[in-house]
Amino acid sequence: MKLFSTLRGYRLEYLPRDIFSGIIIAAVSIPIAMGYAQIAGLPAVYGLYGSVFPILLFALFSTSKQFIFGVDATPAALVGGAIAAHGFSAGSEQAMLYIPMVALFTGLWLLLFYALKADRIVDFISTPVMGGFISGIAVTIIFMQVPKLMGGMAGRGEILELSRHIWNTLPFINWLSLAMGVGALVLLILAKKFIPKFPMAIVIMALGVASTVFFHVDEYGVPLLTAVEPGLPHIFIPQFHRVDITHAAGRGLMVAVVVMAETLLAENNFASKNGYKLNIRQEILACAAGNLAAAAVGCCPANGSISRTSMNEQYGGRTQGVSLTAAAAMVVILLTATGFIGYLPVPVLTAIVISALLNVVEGHLAVRLFKVSRAEFYIFMAAGAGVLCMGTIYGVLIGIILSFVAMILKATNPPRAFQGMVPGRMGYYDLSKNRFAYPVEHVLIYRFSEDMFFANMKILLKDIESGVKEDTRVVVLDAGAVNSMDFTAADSIEMLEKSLDRQGIRLYITGHDDRINEQMRHLGIGHLIERGRVRRNILAALLDAGIGVPCRLDMPKEDKKRLKRLGEYAYPPGEENTLEEFIWAFGVGADQEIEKRALDVAGKLATIEDVRKLSQSGVDKFVESWGHLGELDEDLLIISVEKHLDKAGREVRNEKQAAVELLEKRRRKLRDRLLKEHPEMLEYLEESREHRIERKKKGKYV
Repeated sequence: MKLFSTLRGYRLEYLPRDIFSGIIIAAVSIPIAMGYAQIAGLPAVYGLYGSVFPILLFALFSTSKQFIFGVDATPAALVGGAIAAHGFSAGSEQAMLYIPMVALFTGLWLLLFYALKADRIVDFISTPVMGGFISGIAVTIIFMQVPKLMGGMAGRGEILELSRHIWNTLPFINWLSLAMGVGALVLLILAKKFIPKFPMAIVIMALGVASTVFFHVDEYGVPLLTAVEPGLPHIFIPQFHRVDITHAAGRGLMVAVVVMAETLLAENNFASKNGYKLNIRQEILACAAGNLAAAAVGCCPANGSISRTSMNEQYGGRTQGVSLTAAAAMVVILLTATGFIGYLPVPVLTAIVISALLNVVEGHLAVRLFKVSRAEFYIFMAAGAGVLCMGTIYGVLIGIILSFVAMILKATNPPRAFQGMVPGRMGYYDLSKNRFAYPVEHVLIYRFSEDMFFANMKILLKDIESGVKEDTRVVVLDAGAVNSMDFTAADSIEMLEKSLDRQGIRLYITGHDDRINEQMRHLGIGHLIERGRVRRNILAALLDAGIGVPCRLDMPKEDKKRLKRLGEYAYPPGEENTLEEFIWAFGVGADQEIEKRALDVAGKLATIEDVRKLSQSGVDKFVESWGHLGELDEDLLIISVEKHLDKAGREVRNEKQAAVELLEKRRRKLRDRLLKEHPEMLEYLEESREHRIERKKKGKYV
């Protein structure tokens, strides 16, 4: 774990932007943090206290280059709801004792999440869910802030409560306040478009102070920020005996889940957008440290701030040096400059907050999803609507549930195709998408491009059963895109194989990673491998089935005439066998299988003539249910056959030296072929042979 990791390799050129952005963040945090502290039920000054040590502790552990931590809307609203449920008055002694305890338990829960590596939850949240979640939070906070533009108080709750609060504020609009707020917002939006690097927020705040000093806008009903007494916070000492610990711990758990989900999602969003990596688990630790620091100064729980991070992004902050600057600036303000806070018009600073939040609403992502993926667009909208209507946690849960539903629906309707071959061309082609592709005669080739599990096996079985014709002799299941199979899939494959076998049809499974072979053995259908019904590629399956090369195509007569010069044959790609198909099929059990087959081959060698045939034509014809061995596999099998010559017929035993010489002749032929076609594998062959000979001398297998 690295501390201040974003400051490692710090460049001097970052300093001006980090300092400038930090000052902006400190200035903007004044109205935001004070407002959220009041929502939580604390005096406004505690929002400023929560903008010093929590942000410092977060910066100490965070790996995010630009994320800003501090007093924020969602935790404040959750805590405010808790004290309302308890019947505590805002700012009362009970509230002042209870709220920091919630922050303390929030930090402790986050430490537990860190220990349990709960950051993995982010892996299950898709981009549409993340975008909808962030947009929903941003719109919620904007709705909270709108009444402040009109001279009223910030709202709380979800979209219905916020809309009702805005409606109730309308009769009491202060038109000067609204004009100042809207005017400031328009200036900020125009500046963002035409002069994005210009610090318009500072100018707007300066103009706001000037309007109070010279024009006394407060006398016309424009609200100002509450004046703050100078000084740093005192250390809060938890008084466990005066607080309902069970309730505080429970509320702390709720807040911790919200902080983790909201902060990690937002951090991932900014990191992805700006091209840097995060240590997600360490971000949980950073959040825990920030909340423990908030509890230490008597503040409410803290959270990652999307609005302030958006402003940091806008003004070009490069590292957590921004957070250090913001904390230092807030200390200076608390010690020497709290007086000017009382001159800042609330609607002007509200406009700054709304301007930053408008950047966070991912309308461009919604438009893109609508164009390319309606299902994911609906997930985006559902996640956003969930946050707006039911709050942060429900918004995330709705989005995650919908993501899983979409994933399951996609998996239950996987890409799949019947394949054939094109005369004169290599490869296998989707019959429905290639005009000149034709089925291989008597063969059904079916590609299934999804993991095999209980929810999609009915589709596989139905497709194959409907594709089989009266003259079908072979079904090849191309599993090249399959990465796993479950128990139901294994049972279904076995039932399919038995059903086809009763019809005189062979089933082959091909093309998959050797891990699937291990799964098949584990799931009880390893006998398909032993019988040679699992092959490394389609060609090996066709050869084993006796279809041969070239493969005759099932073409209409008119097409045969039209393509007469090419004939009705297709030439499959690749070699007639693979270098290590046997080892691919049997994995760590390949040695034992080779031993079994070597004993079988040796037992069939009754005469020297048999050995001579083996030397000329290879081992394939002597191996039951597994033909077309590759060079490496056959070489290793011959080593084992040599070892077991004493199990052969009497004539072979009597002429053992001659038999060994004939087998050696076959091995030289394999070596020559390998040297010609795959010279890079020759060294491997020699090493593998020596290794296995040595192991067999010791009576060991791999």
